[in-house]
Amino acid sequence: MKDLADIPALMAEMGARAKAASAELAFAPAEAKEAALNAAADAVWARRAEIIAANEKDMEFGHEKGLSDAMMDRLMLDESRVQSIVDGLRAVAGQNDPVGAVIKEWDMPSGLNIQRVRTPLGVIGVIYESRPNVTADAGALCLKSGNAVILRGGSESLHSSGLLAECLQEGLKAAGLPADAVQLVPTRDREAVKELLTMTDYVDVIVPRGGKGLVGLVQREARVPVFAHLEGICHVYLDAAADPVKTLDVVLNAKTRRTGICGSAECLLIHCDLVDTIGQGVIRALLDAGVEVRGDQALQSIEGVTPATEEDFGKEFLDMIIAAKVVDDVDGAIAHIRQYGSDHTDCILTEDDAVAARFFQRLDSAILMRNASTQFADGGEFGMGAEIGIATGKMHARGPVGSEQLTSFKYLVTGDGTVRP
Repeated sequence: MKDLADIPALMAEMGARAKAASAELAFAPAEAKEAALNAAADAVWARRAEIIAANEKDMEFGHEKGLSDAMMDRLMLDESRVQSIVDGLRAVAGQNDPVGAVIKEWDMPSGLNIQRVRTPLGVIGVIYESRPNVTADAGALCLKSGNAVILRGGSESLHSSGLLAECLQEGLKAAGLPADAVQLVPTRDREAVKELLTMTDYVDVIVPRGGKGLVGLVQREARVPVFAHLEGICHVYLDAAADPVKTLDVVLNAKTRRTGICGSAECLLIHCDLVDTIGQGVIRALLDAGVEVRGDQALQSIEGVTPATEEDFGKEFLDMIIAAKVVDDVDGAIAHIRQYGSDHTDCILTEDDAVAARFFQRLDSAILMRNASTQFADGGEFGMGAEIGIATGKMHARGPVGSEQLTSFKYLVTGDGTVRP
Protein backbone atom coordinates (compact mmCIF):
# COMPACT_ATOMS: atom_id res chain seq x y z
CA MET A 1 0.00 0.00 0.00
CA LYS A 2 1.33 3.43 -0.95
CA ASP A 3 2.12 5.83 1.89
CA LEU A 4 -0.35 8.62 1.21
CA ALA A 5 1.18 10.73 3.96
CA ASP A 6 4.51 11.14 2.19
CA ILE A 7 3.38 12.78 -1.05
CA PRO A 8 6.88 13.46 -2.51
CA ALA A 9 7.86 9.82 -2.00
CA LEU A 10 4.54 8.60 -3.43
CA MET A 11 4.90 10.70 -6.57
CA ALA A 12 8.57 9.82 -7.06
CA GLU A 13 7.67 6.14 -6.85
CA MET A 14 4.87 6.56 -9.38
CA GLY A 15 7.19 8.51 -11.66
CA ALA A 16 9.91 5.86 -11.57
CA ARG A 17 7.41 3.10 -12.31
CA ALA A 18 5.86 5.11 -15.16
CA LYS A 19 9.26 5.77 -16.71
CA ALA A 20 10.15 2.08 -16.60
CA ALA A 21 6.78 1.17 -18.12
CA SER A 22 7.15 3.77 -20.88
CA ALA A 23 10.44 2.24 -21.99
CA GLU A 24 8.67 -1.09 -22.54
CA LEU A 25 5.46 0.32 -23.98
CA ALA A 26 7.39 2.40 -26.52
CA PHE A 27 8.09 -0.65 -28.67
CA ALA A 28 5.01 -2.74 -27.81
CA PRO A 29 3.40 -4.35 -30.86
CA ALA A 30 0.34 -2.60 -32.23
CA GLU A 31 -1.65 -5.80 -31.73
CA ALA A 32 -0.84 -5.88 -28.01
CA LYS A 33 -1.96 -2.27 -27.49
CA GLU A 34 -5.17 -2.93 -29.42
CA ALA A 35 -5.82 -6.03 -27.31
CA ALA A 36 -5.18 -4.08 -24.10
CA LEU A 37 -7.72 -1.41 -25.03
CA ASN A 38 -10.38 -3.92 -26.04
CA ALA A 39 -9.81 -5.85 -22.81
CA ALA A 40 -10.11 -2.58 -20.89
CA ALA A 41 -13.41 -1.87 -22.66
CA ASP A 42 -14.66 -5.34 -21.66
CA ALA A 43 -13.63 -4.66 -18.06
CA VAL A 44 -15.43 -1.30 -17.97
CA TRP A 45 -18.66 -2.82 -19.23
CA ALA A 46 -18.41 -5.83 -16.91
CA ARG A 47 -17.89 -3.50 -13.93
CA ARG A 48 -20.42 -0.85 -15.00
CA ALA A 49 -22.65 -1.32 -11.95
CA GLU A 50 -19.63 -0.96 -9.68
CA ILE A 51 -18.49 2.15 -11.58
CA ILE A 52 -21.93 3.78 -11.40
CA ALA A 53 -22.13 3.03 -7.66
CA ALA A 54 -18.71 4.62 -7.17
CA ASN A 55 -19.87 7.60 -9.19
CA GLU A 56 -22.80 8.06 -6.85
CA LYS A 57 -20.28 8.60 -4.04
CA ASP A 58 -18.53 11.16 -6.24
CA MET A 59 -21.82 12.90 -6.98
CA GLU A 60 -22.53 13.10 -3.25
CA PHE A 61 -19.08 14.60 -2.68
CA GLY A 62 -19.63 17.07 -5.54
CA HIS A 63 -22.99 18.10 -4.11
CA GLU A 64 -21.44 18.69 -0.68
CA LYS A 65 -18.68 20.68 -2.38
CA GLY A 66 -21.32 22.93 -3.95
CA LEU A 67 -20.62 22.17 -7.62
CA SER A 68 -22.88 23.88 -10.15
CA ASP A 69 -25.49 21.89 -12.07
CA ALA A 70 -23.27 22.02 -15.17
CA MET A 71 -20.28 20.67 -13.25
CA MET A 72 -22.43 17.96 -11.70
CA ASP A 73 -23.50 17.00 -15.21
CA ARG A 74 -19.84 16.69 -16.19
CA LEU A 75 -19.26 14.45 -13.18
CA MET A 76 -22.24 12.15 -13.60
CA LEU A 77 -21.99 8.67 -15.09
CA ASP A 78 -24.98 6.51 -16.01
CA GLU A 79 -25.14 3.38 -18.13
CA SER A 80 -25.35 5.31 -21.41
CA ARG A 81 -22.26 7.34 -20.52
CA VAL A 82 -20.42 4.19 -19.48
CA GLN A 83 -21.39 2.77 -22.87
CA SER A 84 -19.86 5.87 -24.48
CA ILE A 85 -16.64 5.25 -22.54
CA VAL A 86 -16.60 1.66 -23.80
CA ASP A 87 -17.25 2.82 -27.36
CA GLY A 88 -14.43 5.36 -27.06
CA LEU A 89 -11.97 2.72 -25.87
CA ARG A 90 -12.88 0.44 -28.77
CA ALA A 91 -12.65 3.31 -31.25
CA VAL A 92 -9.12 4.15 -30.09
CA ALA A 93 -8.22 0.45 -30.15
CA GLY A 94 -9.29 0.22 -33.80
CA GLN A 95 -7.24 3.18 -34.99
CA ASN A 96 -3.98 2.84 -36.83
CA ASP A 97 -1.00 2.72 -34.47
CA PRO A 98 0.87 6.02 -34.82
CA VAL A 99 4.15 4.72 -33.37
CA GLY A 100 6.72 3.92 -36.04
CA ALA A 101 4.69 5.48 -38.83
CA VAL A 102 6.91 7.06 -41.47
CA ILE A 103 5.99 10.74 -41.69
CA LYS A 104 8.42 11.43 -44.53
CA GLU A 105 11.21 9.62 -46.33
CA TRP A 106 13.85 10.90 -48.75
CA ASP A 107 17.25 10.08 -50.27
CA MET A 108 20.20 12.43 -50.28
CA PRO A 109 22.89 12.74 -53.01
CA SER A 110 25.35 11.54 -50.38
CA GLY A 111 23.71 8.12 -50.48
CA LEU A 112 21.85 8.46 -47.19
CA ASN A 113 18.27 7.34 -46.83
CA ILE A 114 16.45 9.39 -44.19
CA GLN A 115 13.12 8.64 -42.55
CA ARG A 116 11.23 10.77 -40.07
CA VAL A 117 9.13 8.40 -37.94
CA ARG A 118 6.69 8.86 -35.08
CA THR A 119 7.88 8.00 -31.59
CA PRO A 120 6.20 8.26 -28.16
CA LEU A 121 6.75 11.29 -25.95
CA GLY A 122 7.51 9.09 -22.91
CA VAL A 123 5.61 9.81 -19.69
CA ILE A 124 2.62 12.17 -19.79
CA GLY A 125 1.07 13.76 -16.72
CA VAL A 126 -2.61 14.61 -17.18
CA ILE A 127 -4.31 16.92 -14.68
CA TYR A 128 -8.06 17.39 -15.11
CA GLU A 129 -11.25 18.40 -13.35
CA SER A 130 -14.54 16.64 -12.67
CA ARG A 131 -15.11 14.46 -15.73
CA PRO A 132 -14.26 10.81 -14.92
CA ASN A 133 -14.49 9.85 -18.59
CA VAL A 134 -11.24 11.78 -19.15
CA THR A 135 -9.56 9.01 -17.15
CA ALA A 136 -10.50 6.49 -19.83
CA ASP A 137 -9.94 8.84 -22.79
CA ALA A 138 -6.52 10.04 -21.66
CA GLY A 139 -5.39 6.60 -20.56
CA ALA A 140 -6.45 5.05 -23.86
CA LEU A 141 -4.82 7.69 -26.04
CA CYS A 142 -1.56 7.57 -24.10
CA LEU A 143 -1.51 3.77 -24.28
CA LYS A 144 -2.23 3.78 -28.02
CA SER A 145 0.60 6.24 -28.64
CA GLY A 146 3.07 4.21 -26.58
CA ASN A 147 3.20 6.61 -23.64
CA ALA A 148 2.90 5.88 -19.95
CA VAL A 149 0.54 8.23 -18.13
CA ILE A 150 0.09 9.54 -14.61
CA LEU A 151 -3.48 10.74 -14.18
CA ARG A 152 -4.53 13.26 -11.57
CA GLY A 153 -8.28 13.63 -11.80
CA GLY A 154 -10.51 16.08 -10.02
CA SER A 155 -10.97 15.46 -6.31
CA GLU A 156 -14.70 14.97 -6.85
CA SER A 157 -14.21 12.09 -9.35
CA LEU A 158 -11.77 10.04 -7.25
CA HIS A 159 -13.92 6.93 -6.83
CA SER A 160 -15.17 6.49 -10.40
CA SER A 161 -11.84 7.55 -11.93
CA GLY A 162 -10.09 5.02 -9.73
CA LEU A 163 -12.20 2.17 -11.06
CA LEU A 164 -11.76 3.28 -14.68
CA ALA A 165 -7.98 3.35 -14.16
CA GLU A 166 -8.18 -0.17 -12.71
CA CYS A 167 -10.01 -1.33 -15.86
CA LEU A 168 -7.23 0.11 -18.03
CA GLN A 169 -4.67 -1.72 -15.91
CA GLU A 170 -6.66 -4.94 -16.26
CA GLY A 171 -6.47 -4.50 -20.03
CA LEU A 172 -2.72 -3.92 -19.93
CA LYS A 173 -2.17 -7.05 -17.84
CA ALA A 174 -4.39 -9.13 -20.13
CA ALA A 175 -2.27 -8.08 -23.10
CA GLY A 176 1.03 -8.75 -21.32
CA LEU A 177 1.91 -5.07 -21.05
CA PRO A 178 3.10 -3.24 -17.92
CA ALA A 179 0.18 -2.17 -15.71
CA ASP A 180 2.26 0.77 -14.49
CA ALA A 181 1.75 2.38 -17.91
CA VAL A 182 -1.51 3.80 -16.50
CA GLN A 183 -1.51 5.13 -12.94
CA LEU A 184 -3.99 7.35 -11.12
CA VAL A 185 -2.80 9.54 -8.26
CA PRO A 186 -4.68 7.98 -5.31
CA THR A 187 -5.13 11.11 -3.20
CA ARG A 188 -7.04 14.39 -3.27
CA ASP A 189 -4.07 16.17 -1.67
CA ARG A 190 -3.09 19.12 -3.90
CA GLU A 191 0.53 18.60 -2.94
CA ALA A 192 0.52 15.73 -5.44
CA VAL A 193 -0.18 18.19 -8.27
CA LYS A 194 2.73 20.40 -7.22
CA GLU A 195 5.03 17.37 -7.18
CA LEU A 196 3.85 16.19 -10.59
CA LEU A 197 4.56 19.58 -12.13
CA THR A 198 8.22 19.46 -11.12
CA MET A 199 9.07 15.80 -11.85
CA THR A 200 11.50 16.54 -14.66
CA ASP A 201 13.37 13.27 -14.09
CA TYR A 202 10.30 11.22 -14.87
CA VAL A 203 7.64 13.24 -16.73
CA ASP A 204 8.09 14.48 -20.31
CA VAL A 205 4.98 16.64 -20.71
CA ILE A 206 2.04 17.88 -18.64
CA VAL A 207 -1.45 18.18 -20.09
CA PRO A 208 -3.83 20.30 -17.97
CA ARG A 209 -7.48 20.00 -18.86
CA GLY A 210 -9.78 22.40 -17.06
CA GLY A 211 -10.62 26.01 -16.37
CA LYS A 212 -8.44 29.10 -16.32
CA GLY A 213 -7.51 28.58 -12.66
CA LEU A 214 -6.13 25.09 -13.20
CA VAL A 215 -4.32 25.88 -16.43
CA GLY A 216 -2.88 29.09 -14.98
CA LEU A 217 -1.57 27.20 -11.94
CA VAL A 218 0.07 24.60 -14.15
CA GLN A 219 1.64 27.16 -16.47
CA ARG A 220 3.02 29.14 -13.52
CA GLU A 221 4.43 26.26 -11.52
CA ALA A 222 5.37 23.58 -14.05
CA ARG A 223 9.00 22.74 -14.69
CA VAL A 224 7.88 20.17 -17.23
CA PRO A 225 6.74 21.24 -20.74
CA VAL A 226 2.99 21.95 -20.89
CA PHE A 227 0.32 21.44 -23.57
CA ALA A 228 -2.17 24.16 -22.64
CA HIS A 229 -5.83 23.20 -22.78
CA LEU A 230 -7.43 26.49 -21.80
CA GLU A 231 -11.07 27.30 -21.17
CA GLY A 232 -13.52 27.29 -24.04
CA ILE A 233 -14.82 30.83 -24.59
CA CYS A 234 -16.56 29.86 -27.81
CA HIS A 235 -18.24 32.49 -30.01
CA VAL A 236 -20.96 32.15 -32.62
CA TYR A 237 -21.25 35.01 -35.13
CA LEU A 238 -24.52 35.52 -37.02
CA ASP A 239 -23.53 37.14 -40.30
CA ALA A 240 -25.86 39.23 -42.48
CA ALA A 241 -26.00 36.31 -44.92
CA ALA A 242 -26.91 33.69 -42.30
CA ASP A 243 -29.60 31.15 -43.14
CA PRO A 244 -32.48 31.47 -40.62
CA VAL A 245 -33.15 27.75 -40.19
CA LYS A 246 -29.49 26.73 -39.92
CA THR A 247 -28.89 29.61 -37.53
CA LEU A 248 -31.64 28.62 -35.12
CA ASP A 249 -30.63 24.96 -35.09
CA VAL A 250 -26.91 25.62 -34.67
CA VAL A 251 -27.16 28.29 -31.97
CA LEU A 252 -29.57 26.29 -29.82
CA ASN A 253 -27.41 23.18 -30.10
CA ALA A 254 -24.17 25.08 -29.51
CA LYS A 255 -25.51 26.55 -26.26
CA THR A 256 -27.94 24.02 -24.81
CA ARG A 257 -26.89 20.49 -25.84
CA ARG A 258 -24.43 20.28 -22.95
CA THR A 259 -23.59 23.54 -21.24
CA GLY A 260 -20.79 22.14 -19.09
CA ILE A 261 -18.35 21.18 -21.85
CA CYS A 262 -15.62 23.35 -23.33
CA GLY A 263 -17.31 23.42 -26.75
CA SER A 264 -20.43 25.11 -25.42
CA ALA A 265 -21.10 28.52 -26.98
CA GLU A 266 -20.57 31.34 -24.48
CA CYS A 267 -21.04 34.45 -26.64
CA LEU A 268 -23.41 35.26 -29.49
CA LEU A 269 -22.39 38.02 -31.92
CA ILE A 270 -25.14 39.38 -34.16
CA HIS A 271 -24.74 41.45 -37.35
CA CYS A 272 -26.52 44.80 -36.91
CA ASP A 273 -28.77 44.12 -39.90
CA LEU A 274 -30.24 41.05 -38.15
CA VAL A 275 -31.21 42.57 -34.80
CA ASP A 276 -34.91 42.88 -35.62
CA THR A 277 -35.17 39.65 -37.65
CA ILE A 278 -33.11 36.50 -37.25
CA GLY A 279 -31.22 37.85 -34.26
CA GLN A 280 -34.35 38.58 -32.28
CA GLY A 281 -35.79 35.19 -33.20
CA VAL A 282 -32.70 33.36 -32.03
CA ILE A 283 -32.60 35.25 -28.73
CA ARG A 284 -36.26 34.52 -28.08
CA ALA A 285 -35.63 30.83 -28.82
CA LEU A 286 -32.74 30.81 -26.35
CA LEU A 287 -34.89 32.48 -23.70
CA ASP A 288 -37.70 29.98 -24.34
CA ALA A 289 -35.16 27.17 -23.88
CA GLY A 290 -34.29 28.49 -20.43
CA VAL A 291 -31.07 30.28 -21.34
CA GLU A 292 -30.28 33.55 -19.56
CA VAL A 293 -29.25 35.99 -22.30
CA ARG A 294 -27.01 38.84 -21.15
CA GLY A 295 -27.15 41.36 -23.96
CA ASP A 296 -25.52 44.67 -24.76
CA GLN A 297 -27.57 47.85 -24.99
CA ALA A 298 -28.68 47.18 -28.57
CA LEU A 299 -30.41 43.97 -27.45
CA GLN A 300 -31.93 45.07 -24.17
CA SER A 301 -35.19 46.11 -25.81
CA ILE A 302 -35.95 42.42 -26.30
CA GLU A 303 -38.12 41.27 -23.41
CA GLY A 304 -36.29 38.88 -21.10
CA VAL A 305 -32.74 39.98 -22.00
CA THR A 306 -30.60 40.84 -18.98
CA PRO A 307 -28.14 43.76 -19.29
CA ALA A 308 -24.60 42.48 -19.90
CA THR A 309 -21.61 43.74 -17.94
CA GLU A 310 -18.05 43.98 -19.25
CA GLU A 311 -17.21 40.85 -17.24
CA ASP A 312 -19.78 38.81 -19.19
CA PHE A 313 -17.69 39.03 -22.35
CA GLY A 314 -14.73 36.68 -22.24
CA LYS A 315 -16.35 34.54 -19.55
CA GLU A 316 -16.78 30.77 -19.63
CA PHE A 317 -20.18 30.30 -18.02
CA LEU A 318 -20.47 26.50 -18.38
CA ASP A 319 -24.14 27.05 -17.62
CA MET A 320 -27.43 28.07 -19.25
CA ILE A 321 -26.12 31.61 -19.74
CA ILE A 322 -24.86 33.32 -22.89
CA ALA A 323 -23.51 36.81 -23.53
CA ALA A 324 -24.79 38.56 -26.67
CA LYS A 325 -23.61 41.62 -28.57
CA VAL A 326 -24.39 43.43 -31.82
CA VAL A 327 -21.47 44.06 -34.22
CA ASP A 328 -21.28 46.07 -37.42
CA ASP A 329 -19.90 43.33 -39.64
CA VAL A 330 -17.55 40.35 -39.79
CA ASP A 331 -14.58 42.58 -38.93
CA GLY A 332 -16.38 43.68 -35.78
CA ALA A 333 -16.91 40.04 -34.87
CA ILE A 334 -13.26 39.25 -35.54
CA ALA A 335 -12.13 42.16 -33.37
CA HIS A 336 -14.38 41.06 -30.52
CA ILE A 337 -13.18 37.45 -30.68
CA ARG A 338 -9.55 38.55 -30.77
CA GLN A 339 -10.13 40.59 -27.62
CA TYR A 340 -12.26 38.20 -25.60
CA GLY A 341 -11.72 34.71 -27.06
CA SER A 342 -9.56 31.90 -25.72
CA ASP A 343 -8.36 30.54 -29.11
CA HIS A 344 -10.50 27.44 -28.60
CA THR A 345 -13.46 27.25 -31.03
CA ASP A 346 -15.31 29.99 -32.90
CA CYS A 347 -18.10 29.71 -35.47
CA ILE A 348 -19.58 31.81 -38.26
CA LEU A 349 -23.09 31.33 -39.61
CA THR A 350 -23.20 32.60 -43.18
CA GLU A 351 -23.98 31.62 -46.76
CA ASP A 352 -21.42 34.15 -48.05
CA ASP A 353 -18.23 32.31 -49.04
CA ALA A 354 -16.11 35.46 -49.07
CA VAL A 355 -17.18 36.46 -45.56
CA ALA A 356 -16.55 32.92 -44.28
CA ALA A 357 -13.10 32.93 -45.87
CA ARG A 358 -12.29 36.25 -44.18
CA PHE A 359 -13.42 34.87 -40.81
CA PHE A 360 -11.28 31.73 -41.27
CA GLN A 361 -8.25 33.66 -42.51
CA ARG A 362 -8.17 36.42 -39.92
CA LEU A 363 -8.84 34.42 -36.77
CA ASP A 364 -6.35 31.95 -35.34
CA SER A 365 -8.44 29.86 -32.97
CA ALA A 366 -7.52 26.19 -32.76
CA ILE A 367 -10.89 25.33 -34.36
CA LEU A 368 -12.91 27.54 -36.70
CA MET A 369 -16.33 26.41 -37.89
CA ARG A 370 -18.87 27.48 -40.47
CA ASN A 371 -22.55 26.60 -40.15
CA ALA A 372 -21.84 23.91 -37.55
CA SER A 373 -22.33 23.72 -33.80
CA THR A 374 -19.34 24.42 -31.59
CA GLN A 375 -20.31 21.26 -29.68
CA PHE A 376 -18.48 19.36 -32.45
CA ALA A 377 -15.20 20.56 -30.90
CA ASP A 378 -14.40 17.05 -29.77
CA GLY A 379 -11.81 14.47 -30.75
CA GLY A 380 -14.42 11.77 -31.20
CA GLU A 381 -16.32 13.97 -33.66
CA PHE A 382 -13.05 14.58 -35.51
CA GLY A 383 -12.57 10.85 -36.02
CA MET A 384 -9.93 10.48 -33.30
CA GLY A 385 -12.02 8.09 -31.21
CA ALA A 386 -11.38 10.20 -28.13
CA GLU A 387 -9.29 13.16 -27.09
CA ILE A 388 -7.09 14.12 -24.22
CA GLY A 389 -8.39 17.69 -24.62
CA ILE A 390 -8.46 20.68 -26.95
CA ALA A 391 -5.02 22.30 -27.08
CA THR A 392 -5.25 26.07 -27.42
CA GLY A 393 -1.51 26.76 -27.57
CA LYS A 394 0.51 26.86 -30.77
CA MET A 395 3.43 24.55 -29.98
CA HIS A 396 3.43 20.88 -30.96
CA ALA A 397 -0.27 19.98 -30.62
CA ARG A 398 -3.29 22.14 -31.43
CA GLY A 399 -7.02 21.49 -31.41
CA PRO A 400 -8.26 18.01 -30.45
CA VAL A 401 -5.32 15.98 -29.14
CA GLY A 402 -5.59 12.33 -30.11
CA SER A 403 -3.03 9.54 -30.15
CA GLU A 404 -1.13 10.92 -33.15
CA GLN A 405 -0.69 14.29 -31.44
CA LEU A 406 0.84 12.51 -28.43
CA THR A 407 3.89 11.52 -30.43
CA SER A 408 7.10 13.25 -31.41
CA PHE A 409 9.44 12.01 -34.12
CA LYS A 410 12.95 10.80 -34.65
CA TYR A 411 15.13 10.44 -37.73
CA LEU A 412 16.32 7.07 -38.97
CA VAL A 413 19.36 7.50 -41.23
CA THR A 414 20.69 4.58 -43.26
CA GLY A 415 23.90 4.50 -45.27
CA ASP A 416 26.12 1.87 -46.89
CA GLY A 417 29.53 2.62 -45.50
CA THR A 418 28.76 6.27 -46.32
CA VAL A 419 31.28 8.86 -45.22
CA ARG A 420 31.12 12.63 -45.38
CA PRO A 421 33.75 14.30 -47.59
